[in-house]
Amino acid sequence: MLSPLRRRILQGAALASVGLAVYLLWPIALHLTAKAILDSHAIDLSKRAPDFTLRDASARRVSLSDYQGKVVVLNFWATWCGPCKAEIPWFEDFQKTYASRGFTVLGVSMDEDGWKVINPFAASEKINYPILLGDSKVSMLYGGIDALPTTLVLDRQGKVAYVHAGLIEKTEYEKEIRQLLGVSVQRSS
Repeated sequence: MLSPLRRRILQGAALASVGLAVYLLWPIALHLTAKAILDSHAIDLSKRAPDFTLRDASARRVSLSDYQGKVVVLNFWATWCGPCKAEIPWFEDFQKTYASRGFTVLGVSMDEDGWKVINPFAASEKINYPILLGDSKVSMLYGGIDALPTTLVLDRQGKVAYVHAGLIEKTEYEKEIRQLLGVSVQRSS
C-alpha cells in the first residue's frame, strides 16, 4: 500500500507528464487542424475556378465567367504588396503580347481602402488589364486568400491549370501562358 505522500508524488508526476505531453503535442494538433481547414478550401487543379461577380472602377459588374474561352491569369493583389508591384509590369507585357490570342489578365485587388487607393496606383502604373475590387466572399471562394500575390492561371474552359502563392519568376508565368495558348515555347540557347 502506498503512503499518502508517495501517492501525491505519483499523482503529481502523472499530471506533470500529461501536462508536458499536451504542451508538446498542442502545436502539432493545431497545425494538423489548420491544414485540414485549408485543404478543405483548397483550389483543385483541373477543376473550374469558382465564378464570382465584382465591380470594376466604373462600378460595372464583371464576372469571371465573362472571360470564358480565354486563358486568364487571375491575380489577387494589393497596392501595398511589394511582390505584387514586381509582377504588374510582367502582367502588362503579357496583356499587350497575348491579348489578340484570347488571353487576359484579371486583377482582383484585395485593398481594404478600395478604389481611393487602387485608382491612383493603377493610373501611375498604367495598368492595361481589368481590375476588380475583391472582398472576403471572393477570398473564401478561393480558399481564403491569405498570401499576396496569389495567382491562378486558367485554361480556356475556366479550369485551374496552375496556382501560385507568392512571387514566382516571370519566365514561369510566360511558359504556362504560352502552353495554354498553344504558342510554341521558345527555347533558350
